Amino acid sequence: MSADRLTQLASEANCHLFSGCGFPAPGLNEFQFKPIFTIGSVEFNKPMLLSMIVALLVIGFFWVAFARPKLVPGKLQLVAEIGYEFVKRSIVLESIGKRGQKYVPMMVSLFFFIWLLNVMSIVPFVQYPAAANIAFPAALALIVWVTYMGLTFKTHGFVGGLKNLCWPSGVPGWVMFILVPIEFVSNIFLRPFTLAVRLFANMFAGHLLIVMFSLASWYLLSPSIGALYAGASFAVTIALTAFELLIQFLQAYIFVLLASTYIGGALEEAH
Repeated sequence: MSADRLTQLASEANCHLFSGCGFPAPGLNEFQFKPIFTIGSVEFNKPMLLSMIVALLVIGFFWVAFARPKLVPGKLQLVAEIGYEFVKRSIVLESIGKRGQKYVPMMVSLFFFIWLLNVMSIVPFVQYPAAANIAFPAALALIVWVTYMGLTFKTHGFVGGLKNLCWPSGVPGWVMFILVPIEFVSNIFLRPFTLAVRLFANMFAGHLLIVMFSLASWYLLSPSIGALYAGASFAVTIALTAFELLIQFLQAYIFVLLASTYIGGALEEAH
């Protein structure tokens, strides 16, 4: 929840169910932030600052964990190795095979960056997932798109790359005039679009739901029967927060799984 929203709540301290004022429903204002500071013409707001902090956390964690690796790992190195091996074996090598070994660092970075970026939505005094701003998922999807498109044409050449993207194998020739445009649009345009929107929509909706029920808990709180309503709303808030923890992990997993699948397809012969 933004600082502006908390300020608004403080000013509406007497606004409850039976006070005569309406419910202060959350809206797009939950995703709009004033600049925290400005450097030249660049304005840094809360989501930008969070993304920088998360990037530094990911880099710092793995740097410290693997700075002096030991045969018998310490606790920090052990946690880092478990996370690294999870992404490597359960996602990258399963999707790409042995050729995916060189792309493991990229996918590990993407996975933990997206996951921690999402987890920020339930961290006290932060409580915002930067991925709820479409610019962040779009930038990440663009990185994936440039990677697998570059690999497609590097591996197969220009004509072979187009064939890999647009020409399904084992399909009767008379349906190609239908399938080729569909495959072209799907593989070149819809893949990055859906990759970005899936992450954005889940984080946007999850954050909005948690904010709505948090506000409702305050709004419904009163000495009368409203306390029961407030308690129920607060219980839903707790349940949604727990559910959001699962969604945050799954969205990072799905994003990296799809990215690995696209790269695997770029390295294979035309399908």
